[in-house]
Amino acid sequence: MSCTRCGRPVCPECMVPAAVGFQCPECVHGEAARQQYPPQPPRTTARGLLALGDGALVTKVLIGLNVLVFLYTEYFADGLQAGRLELWSRADSSGAREGLAAGPDEWYRLVSAMFVHAGLLHLVMNMFSLWVLGPQLERVLGRLRYLGLYLVSGIAGNALAYLLVGADLRSVGASGAIYGLMGATAVLFKVTGTPMQPVIALLVVNLVFTFSLHGDVINIDWRAHVGGLVAGLVTGAGLMYAPRAHRNLVQGLTVAGVLALSLVLMLLGTARLPG
Repeated sequence: MSCTRCGRPVCPECMVPAAVGFQCPECVHGEAARQQYPPQPPRTTARGLLALGDGALVTKVLIGLNVLVFLYTEYFADGLQAGRLELWSRADSSGAREGLAAGPDEWYRLVSAMFVHAGLLHLVMNMFSLWVLGPQLERVLGRLRYLGLYLVSGIAGNALAYLLVGADLRSVGASGAIYGLMGATAVLFKVTGTPMQPVIALLVVNLVFTFSLHGDVINIDWRAHVGGLVAGLVTGAGLMYAPRAHRNLVQGLTVAGVLALSLVLMLLGTARLPG
């Protein structure tokens, strides 16, 4: 005799009568059904798979990379090597251009500068904010979308800083990406109906520090912060409000659109340089 559900042989003493034929005890108790039809992994609100095993893996990797780059720039690299990672540009009326102003070959600084920090306090503040904001968004969006949000926010913030400063720019830090996570968290709270007071208070406090303490001494660049915040709001809205029927398309176009806008900012910033 064979089980009518799984097809495995079953002895007459063990078989259980069913509506049609007989079933084995395992199928009756659901074990064979779970093996034959494994449950699908749960999906997040943004249709990204939940991170299995560790819902904060990307956040931990980002923190680790920031710490490693900080150790490299502070203790192993000389000033010239460290300077190659900074968000830096210089141009004069004679036509001499360096850093971002030199052209697309130097635009890698839009990403590398996100992992460089001006001192231990700068690093600790940003990594603490990343640890507070990151895991929740990573679980909701999924690892890939969360990483995309982080990177495009940082890139957009740095691109805005280049547009507004251009000829004499020097800036470092993950703050633009962190502000992007703040913006996306505000969108998440709106989507889920969570009271907005905590995230609004966090934004206000950070913006007050940004505009009151920016300067050459502590390298707080309000332009990168504002650019990252706006990019995070736009990207977060595109990821979380995307219609179900075209969700992947809308999410992909949102990320691509923010990157395209960053490219436009870079081109405009280069066009307005002296010389």
